[in-house]
Amino acid sequence: MAIIAGIDEAGLGPVLGPLVVSASAFWVPDEAVGMSMWRLLSPTVSKKVSKRRLSVAIGDSKRLYSGRRDNALQHLERGVLGFLTGRGPKVDTLGALLAAVAPDAVPLVSRYSWYAPDDLSLPTCLTATDVALGGNALSVAMARAGVKVALLRSQVVCAGEFNRLLSATRNKSTTLFDITSRLLVHLWRIAGASPVRIYVDRHGSRIRYLPALQRVFPTCQFKILDENENLSAYRLSDADRTAELVFTKGGEDKHLPVALASMLSKYLRELFMILLNRFWASIVPGIKPTAGYYVDGRRFFGDISPAVRNLGIDKGLLYRSR
Repeated sequence: MAIIAGIDEAGLGPVLGPLVVSASAFWVPDEAVGMSMWRLLSPTVSKKVSKRRLSVAIGDSKRLYSGRRDNALQHLERGVLGFLTGRGPKVDTLGALLAAVAPDAVPLVSRYSWYAPDDLSLPTCLTATDVALGGNALSVAMARAGVKVALLRSQVVCAGEFNRLLSATRNKSTTLFDITSRLLVHLWRIAGASPVRIYVDRHGSRIRYLPALQRVFPTCQFKILDENENLSAYRLSDADRTAELVFTKGGEDKHLPVALASMLSKYLRELFMILLNRFWASIVPGIKPTAGYYVDGRRFFGDISPAVRNLGIDKGLLYRSR
């Protein structure tokens, strides 16, 4: 068996809410390493939303989410919570979801009075039965294909930590890579001696990753497989194991694990934004909710600034410096 993994982020651009970087990884039969996982798990899993009741869409989170609908999170929930079904304690609150996929974030989130994860029940759009049915369908499809979930893991970086990291690196791209590297190291560890291939959605226009990877894996040997406008691929190895890392454009459309990582990141971020908007609406009645992106995020922060000062809240814990 080999591990096929994907990493993607949500929330690098906004000024409010967390940055979330996630990884999803699957054990797959050796002979299926080069196959599309959408094909392996079809017809249960598809890139697009299907009318079939037990179909689960795993694709680019931006296409599966619409903030203009009351049920905007339904497709993200079906996929993310479906893959978590049966993999541990019941995920019925955001707090439980963090414990399952982002345990490092649990103590950090407690610093933010506007985030109360245990107060947000899940699922938000679907019923528990919908999630269970989707989860069972996924389990059957994976068993048929000889596929198992190896990891669903997220790094949730709230504004305070983001500002601290950015002050050290003075570069968003470097900050994002540093957070991504935590997941790369975790995947390297869980793979053991098994072969592993990791697809990472490329960070902007960056092409050369070798020096940064050498700092993350100082005891490994590297071989550059390719570096071009579309992808940057590397093989790293030590005495016991080998991995391939591929930084690629549009990874959500090419590799199911990247798409699922994108969905997990987006789902977590939007749940945090629900809490943020709910908290400040209770302090500033009638305030228009925000998605946290630059222009509207600045508007929202301006509207709540008097309350922020009255409550003695450190601006650096709420508003990103860049």
